[in-house]
Amino acid sequence: MRPFALLAATLLSLSGTSMAATSAERVISFDYGSLDTLDALNLGNQVVGVPKQGLPDYLSDYAGDDYADVGGLKSPDLDAIRQASPSLIVITGRQGEQREALEAIAPVMEMGVSGEDYLQAFDANVTTLAERFGAASQAASALDSLHRKIDDARQTIDASKNVLTVTHNDGHYMLNRHPIVYGVLGLNEPQIPENVTSETRGSRTFTPLTAEAIGEIDPDVILIVDRSAAIGSEAVDVEALQQALSDGAAADADVEVLTPKLWYLSGGGLQSLSLQIDDVVSAL
Repeated sequence: MRPFALLAATLLSLSGTSMAATSAERVISFDYGSLDTLDALNLGNQVVGVPKQGLPDYLSDYAGDDYADVGGLKSPDLDAIRQASPSLIVITGRQGEQREALEAIAPVMEMGVSGEDYLQAFDANVTTLAERFGAASQAASALDSLHRKIDDARQTIDASKNVLTVTHNDGHYMLNRHPIVYGVLGLNEPQIPENVTSETRGSRTFTPLTAEAIGEIDPDVILIVDRSAAIGSEAVDVEALQQALSDGAAADADVEVLTPKLWYLSGGGLQSLSLQIDDVVSAL
């Protein structure tokens, strides 16, 4: 049994309350974070379908035949979804273009974590999801435990280090101002030089980083979110990056690769946030 599932079971035995929802649901979740929250609250038995391609290792139980494979995160299989007869479909922004088609099948709940205060939005999401299943008190206890873990992590890590978080994609790097690294854990984000410029694509802004630019930033630690590895492409070549940095100011930077699917495809759930905290603490 996974840690949060064990916590939920313990809370159940202590409280004498039922973990069951007020009424049974048939959930399809395109949000792995919401899926891991349901799992942590012992509500996984109400899940009937998930997008199995890209499923993180910690959710491997849902790759079994008991659950329908409902397509990709960005390409829902509408026929498979209909056949699963869901009463609720959980989505994030990745499925935004398909929302209308999904709403024609079953009620849709969007659970992406957004807003300036990540942890506040995270707590609200977990609480909202739990309330639908009659598990608000169990979620509150799990959140209390998670907040204590965050506080302990903040005391454990060296907050004086400059930590640069980047996303790797096919040999290229992009600045990643990840809210868990800088907001939740309070790590120190290095100053970005003025000559490192950003690009606007549609409504989003990106800051490409070369090895030379990373050298100018001169971080103590480089945390890599490996998009390529997460989607099944070639993983980041850490030795090549370190070699490219070897003649620059960041030659001694500690380069650490975070768990790819956890950071790029998941997040926003009781289990995933806990695992991400573990990842960062281990890296530092």
